[in-house]
Amino acid sequence: MTDMRTPLGKVRGLGSAKEGTEHFWRQRVTAVANVFLISFFVVLVISLQGGSHADVVATLKNPLISILLLLVILSGIYHMKLGMQIIIEDYVHGDGVKFLALMANIFFCAAVGLGSVFAVIKIGFGG
Repeated sequence: MTDMRTPLGKVRGLGSAKEGTEHFWRQRVTAVANVFLISFFVVLVISLQGGSHADVVATLKNPLISILLLLVILSGIYHMKLGMQIIIEDYVHGDGVKFLALMANIFFCAAVGLGSVFAVIKIGFGG
């Protein structure tokens, strides 16, 4: 069995999509980041449980808390987008349906991410 890749492609580890392991590493990096960020988020939610609306807003107005929440959102949404992309590419076989599903994945992640970022920024700036 012969290998159809060029010598340069073998060295770089590039497959037919010309992306190599970049997608794999992005997903792993966001997964590691999410371990710490989601842990922070869970601790934050537990600490705010039973507090009043004013307590929650006051906590979210803290710049450090707001920045960490934005990182939770951005890392989580990007990780979700990468994971759903792999699932769609692996299990959706029709080209047209696959294209539409990939586009829907991008738009859905963008909408959820932008809405979440907007909410944190609005609360952070006292809106």
